[in-house]
Amino acid sequence: MEMLEPISGFWGLAASALKVLGVFTAVMVVVAYTTLAERKISAWIQDRSGPNRVGPWGMLQPIADGIKNFLKEETMPGTANRFYFVLGPMLAIIPALMTFAVIPFAAPLPTPWGVVDMIVADIPIGVLYVLALSSLGVYGLVISGWASNNKYAFLGSLRASAQMVSYEVALGLSLVPVLMLVGNVTLTQVVAQQQQLDFWFAFPLSLGFILFLISAFAETNRLPFDMPEAESELVTGYHTEYSSMKFSMFFIAEYGHMVTASALMATLFFGGWDLPGTWDDAFWWEGMLISGFDAAGAPIMANPAWWKTVLTLGGFGAKVAFFLFFYIWVRWTLPRFRYDQVMTLGWKVMLPVSLAYVMIVAGTILVLDTIGVSYGFTFGLVLTAVSGVCTAGLLFFLDRDRVIKGASVPTRHDRPVRMPVVEVPLSGD
Repeated sequence: MEMLEPISGFWGLAASALKVLGVFTAVMVVVAYTTLAERKISAWIQDRSGPNRVGPWGMLQPIADGIKNFLKEETMPGTANRFYFVLGPMLAIIPALMTFAVIPFAAPLPTPWGVVDMIVADIPIGVLYVLALSSLGVYGLVISGWASNNKYAFLGSLRASAQMVSYEVALGLSLVPVLMLVGNVTLTQVVAQQQQLDFWFAFPLSLGFILFLISAFAETNRLPFDMPEAESELVTGYHTEYSSMKFSMFFIAEYGHMVTASALMATLFFGGWDLPGTWDDAFWWEGMLISGFDAAGAPIMANPAWWKTVLTLGGFGAKVAFFLFFYIWVRWTLPRFRYDQVMTLGWKVMLPVSLAYVMIVAGTILVLDTIGVSYGFTFGLVLTAVSGVCTAGLLFFLDRDRVIKGASVPTRHDRPVRMPVVEVPLSGD
């Protein structure tokens, strides 16, 4: 009979080591092939072929790029601060690879020695760990730009820090409604609460998802928020003076943050590894692995299986792949914002809207608790209606070319006054 207890002892250590190795390898492979996907998708959008020379259909192109970066010549400016010049890429890539450790990626796996949770580190500060580490990545960019002793690189690093400060607040506030519904900051509990609610949080917290999505684009420095790397203004920005593998490490960090942000969006708002239906529900409650509660409130024991772990891992991977595709799609569709537009959106729109939304969700939850609506389908339905109204207000009423204005389409108030044309006769006429 299979044990429904967490794995421990020697086999627990062995399982943890295998999870660390497997997750690190998977993230690095996904990062490598996301670069290929970016080139292929951009070619498809622009009606080109894309990489198709190295391996069948160009599938070995990331390996060729890696070998090229290792073999290229290393350069370092003579006036650069050598220690911090080398430290910068390391500080950029380490948080990108460590953040994934607290994200659950599949249903628990039963083994003869106990149940293995499909998460590297199920620490009780999951969301706080993600926010803390993700915000540390900007230190690598700032130090790299400063240590290069190049004014364009330094301007790019300053833009990165200003952008992080502008959107980190909105990113954190967009997660507050999620934490209010869950009552916990552990990401495994976030998945469990969505299973019990029978709603993915993207529906009852739709505006929070939109705010988190926009902030995630800004946090990862992706178009239309790539101001730290604006080639037309900064000569590639903070990594101007870098070459070879140090240059490549910045892009590994960027794509690593993309993978982590996509996994977070899937976990926080789309059920994580949870798939539609209740057949895969499983979470820990008072030391027992259960799938939910019956009408009387008694726990229902879960029935884990290896095939459920495989299917939920595939579902989680599909959700992450969709958001990675969305990242790439937006990059090759939207133009870059002006710097003043980036700051205006962050401080004048995202911050007040996220604050107001936190208060609206908190008030709705308080009213539902007061009138006795229990946590379940009806609870989620009411929150979905409230969030839908808030989302419509943001999309259709808040910004009618009043706050974010296009650079090439002046409004009625911005049109220049046409001066009358006076014809001056030429001499001799």
